Amino acid sequence: MNMVLREKRWIVAFTIISLVALIGLFWKHQPAKNGQVFNSIESINYGDVAWLLTASCLVLLMTPGLSFFYGGMVGKKNVISTMLKSFICLGVVGLLWVVIGFSLSFGDSIGISVEGKTYGIFGNPFQFAFFDQVEMLPHKALGSTIPFILYALFQMKFAVITPAIITGALAERIRFISFLLFICLFTLFIYTPLCHMVWHPNGLLGSYFGIKDFAGGTVVHMSAGFAALAGVIVLGKRKNSEHIPTNIPFVLLGTGMLWFGWFGFNAGSALSANATAAMAFATTTIASASAMMTWVFFDRLNGRKVSALGACIGAVVGLVVITPSAGYVTIPQSIFFGFIGALVSNRMVYWKKLKQIDDTLDVFACHGVGGIMGMILTAIFAQGENASLLHGGWNVFGHHMMALILVSAFTFGGAYFLFKITNLIIPIRVSEESENMGLDLSQHGEKF
Repeated sequence: MNMVLREKRWIVAFTIISLVALIGLFWKHQPAKNGQVFNSIESINYGDVAWLLTASCLVLLMTPGLSFFYGGMVGKKNVISTMLKSFICLGVVGLLWVVIGFSLSFGDSIGISVEGKTYGIFGNPFQFAFFDQVEMLPHKALGSTIPFILYALFQMKFAVITPAIITGALAERIRFISFLLFICLFTLFIYTPLCHMVWHPNGLLGSYFGIKDFAGGTVVHMSAGFAALAGVIVLGKRKNSEHIPTNIPFVLLGTGMLWFGWFGFNAGSALSANATAAMAFATTTIASASAMMTWVFFDRLNGRKVSALGACIGAVVGLVVITPSAGYVTIPQSIFFGFIGALVSNRMVYWKKLKQIDDTLDVFACHGVGGIMGMILTAIFAQGENASLLHGGWNVFGHHMMALILVSAFTFGGAYFLFKITNLIIPIRVSEESENMGLDLSQHGEKF
């Protein structure tokens, strides 16, 4: 009976992807038209196009980079399963983004009305469904010098890596098909509304609260970090929580790929080949360098050996912390961002209470806490008139702190609920026998 039930789950999954393919075949595509919403083809800047094409490739590279980063840190019996859970997001979220995700993120705002203006919570799900109107003409409000299709694909890579980040917390004990269901739910009900609220021109958090998130500290890292925390609470601890990394060279390779790809992540978010992109490029690498060295030295001061693993984790934390403010701060400030971010995340990694809930690869301590620190520091240091606390923006700082609470509650509570829903549909934890065997063999029939 259990075998029949398992086969039915995969039949349902295959049926869904078949229906999506058939709908795509017969979908009556709506082309974009020059006018109120779109610029003419002549408004395209080819330098911006070249840079955004490059940046999109760089951000895509981050997901396989993350798979190596995580894969090297888990036990030998779970390397392939851990890497695949990151890699599979390219397929699952990529398709979901085209069908409805992009429209929910960047369609016309649906939300609350204040003094006659609508502040969006999510986008019109039908406006850009199956990439209707998403073609060569630039959107006036969303990347006015690049084809709208390029903007949509650039944003897709952010949507892809966000659920992939969560996988590190759930490694070595989550059922693969349950994970697939969860990332679909997470993308639709947490990522897309948060993306709309922060990055859409009429989004509730970005437009009404004035939240600054240059490249995804709130949208990507905070959402993934709090979802990871919710996941480990629902899943429970592993039977064997001993953490012995299998392949440190994999971690080094993954870190290098992430660092390289992060230039597209942050500098690409300028949406143009301009001075802001150059500054974001610089602050990104300097903050990461600062965090790496801080982590290594702080480990040694606390009696721990200088390790390649520590250097890699520190570098990634620096990248996370600078992300929301990469285009808003100076080079010297980025050094401080990396320094303080590494100190706080390091303390959280070794905090006993977090260890007790068994976040396998310390996703919350690095991405969640790193995103929180980045948001707070952005609210203090961001450049520009009334842009932050140090520039007279007391209201902006207050709004950031309010948003911090709202986003934390929304992402943690929403993810906790979605994990529970997923567990009701398909149990999310593998059997004890499968866990002891290792997920590579028990879930995929493969061996590292």
